[in-house]
Order: sequence, then structure tokens, then C-alpha cells
Amino acid sequence: MTTVAPRPATIAKTAAAETVTAATAAAPRTPVRARAVSPAALPSIHTRFLFTWLSVFAALTLAQLLIGPYVMGFPVLLRNLIVTGVVVPAVVYALLPTLLKVRAAVLRHRA
Repeated sequence: MTTVAPRPATIAKTAAAETVTAATAAAPRTPVRARAVSPAALPSIHTRFLFTWLSVFAALTLAQLLIGPYVMGFPVLLRNLIVTGVVVPAVVYALLPTLLKVRAAVLRHRA
């Protein structure tokens, strides 16, 4: 088995990083003020519930209208698997983030 020696540039970078880390650790720490969380950053549980319900309702309604006739003859479990396989990713990756961005824009506009 062959051992490869570290390159000199890597040693210099590591030594500089250790020096900076040691200097930062030795410096006295000053308390950091807590940042105020903007209303757009953390919606309440009620707002998240409302947005989730609206997204799921809209996506299920649209999915039933578009793919419902094609899966009508399938067994119930398979039909639900197909519909939720379309609806859940649409809600999680498209509808909810869009609704939260719209909410943030409206709140910024009001402020």
C-alpha cells in the first residue's frame, strides 16, 4: 500500500485555518441579539392548515376531473394510489410554496 504525502499548499491552508479557529476561540464572545422574525417567515399553524387544505382540495378536484374518468374502473386502492401519487407531489412541490410566496409578497406589500 502506498502512502501519499499531503501537498504543501494544503498544509499551509490547514495551518491558517487552525490559526483563525484558535484566534476566534480565544476572543471574548459578545452576545448576539435575537433577530425579529418577520411575519412572512413563519406562518401560524392556522395559516399553514388553511393553505394546505386549499391546496389539497384544489389539487384533488382537478385530479378527479382530469384523470378520474381514466381510472374509474380501477379498484379503489389502486385509484387512490394513482390520484395521491399525482396530488401529493403537486401540493408539496408546487402549490404550497407558491401560496407561501404569494402570502409573503402580500405581507411585504402591506408593510
